[in-house]
Amino acid sequence: MEMWMLFVVLIVSILGWLLWWWNEFWYVSPVTTRCLTLKIKMPPGHLGFPFFGEALSFLWFFTIIGRPDNFISSKRHKYGHNVGIYRTHLYGSPSIIACSPSLCKFVLNSSDKFVQEWPTIQVLGTKSVITLDEGTLHGIIKSFIVKSINRPDSLSKIVHQIQPTIVAALQLWSQMPKIKTFDQVKKVTLDYTMRYTAHLEEGTPIDAIEKLFEGIVYGFRAQPWNIPGTTYHHALKCREKITDKLKAELEKRKQKKKDESNVEKKMQKKKDKSNVEGEIITISDIMDGLMEMKDEEGKQLSDEEVLDNVVSTILIGHISIAYAVTWSLQFLAKSPHVLLKLREENKAMFKEKNEGCITYEDISKLKYTNKVAEETIRMANLSAFVFRKATDDIEFQGYIIPKGWSVLVWLRGLHNDPSHFEDPMSFNPDRWDTRPKHGTYQPFGGGSRSCPGSALVRVSLTIFLHHLSIGYKWELLNPSARVNYLSHPLPTDGLEITITKL
Repeated sequence: MEMWMLFVVLIVSILGWLLWWWNEFWYVSPVTTRCLTLKIKMPPGHLGFPFFGEALSFLWFFTIIGRPDNFISSKRHKYGHNVGIYRTHLYGSPSIIACSPSLCKFVLNSSDKFVQEWPTIQVLGTKSVITLDEGTLHGIIKSFIVKSINRPDSLSKIVHQIQPTIVAALQLWSQMPKIKTFDQVKKVTLDYTMRYTAHLEEGTPIDAIEKLFEGIVYGFRAQPWNIPGTTYHHALKCREKITDKLKAELEKRKQKKKDESNVEKKMQKKKDKSNVEGEIITISDIMDGLMEMKDEEGKQLSDEEVLDNVVSTILIGHISIAYAVTWSLQFLAKSPHVLLKLREENKAMFKEKNEGCITYEDISKLKYTNKVAEETIRMANLSAFVFRKATDDIEFQGYIIPKGWSVLVWLRGLHNDPSHFEDPMSFNPDRWDTRPKHGTYQPFGGGSRSCPGSALVRVSLTIFLHHLSIGYKWELLNPSARVNYLSHPLPTDGLEITITKL
């Protein structure tokens, strides 16, 4: 009996050893051979178990104990703090973690060497500007979206359009006994984001649409296991439903344009109202613009290309703003001295405007408010990391980044590193009196893949801060609530508050 038990223990031990080293044998050994030829090193780290890789360790730090920074800290402690590059296996792929400013900057600004490749590409949309390969079409679509939401003239119009919605929402919230901040802010940002992206017919229930987008968001950084019951599987189903709703709107517009074109041809055959004879272009939102857009060959975008970019623009736009606004209320509630200075500046502006709405030009004058917004964005870490993929074996400071491996650009690590920001977990807007060290602040990514709506997020947050500070006070109902860090950081209670007029 004892021999049998010893045999079982031996077999289990050998099996455990093989499983622990399997990924290293399978993925690292071929690269090690190339390293010897190139006379460079493999980044330190370990790829964990087959299939799972380091997913269990990742989930332990991010979701179980709620200390996401310890995932990187543990590697720094084991392999060296100043290495800044580690190997792992996450999201179904052997990966390199980039967490030094120099490496993050190198990856983000080398689109010829590192292509964007999200493991959750189906959730984000295969034809979306977020996931499209670099090229002419990507450039055309991104340029259009930037012009639509991120340029000064566009932002001026947006600031004017969204303020009545924000003011009305704040008044409504103050009449409620309590609110879940994140849920309420999402409804507001979704409402006005859809207004300039894709109007839906009157009566469309915003709550139902918001729930679908919420499901997609949770699939952003979920492990890509398409199994019923998983976050990723649910996200795919939500995307399918919201795409169907927007496709119905797209078909209505196509039919309307066709009918208008036929009428116009009959009435004025020679009159040209567009860049194509007989075709009418009426651009009232981003969907209209994408429908009229042409690719590098002069062909109009397919329905799939239009819909993927409409969905991703609404998704990224409204959710980024909602997270930023929610965290601003959390940080300000815990920093009364900051809130006091914020109120003083904005009340002065309010009097200057004769108690009217502010303009885009006014926002640049709110110096302290902009510092509060920037500090909120830094501490909230809306995107903990972004994904790239190495197109070839690439050397960086004596280490190899193997061809075909994923690269996780660990933005969160930049913003929470005390060597980059003094006392990084302290909410201190005054730190923005001086610019951060080059490459240490990348909340919206960098290079040609930087977020096209970064200015919109900052402007929207500043408008919320303005109207909140001049007219309202609020109190956290669960000031010690835990934080969920996946897919984006958020207090578990959705930031429950009571809000009242001053």
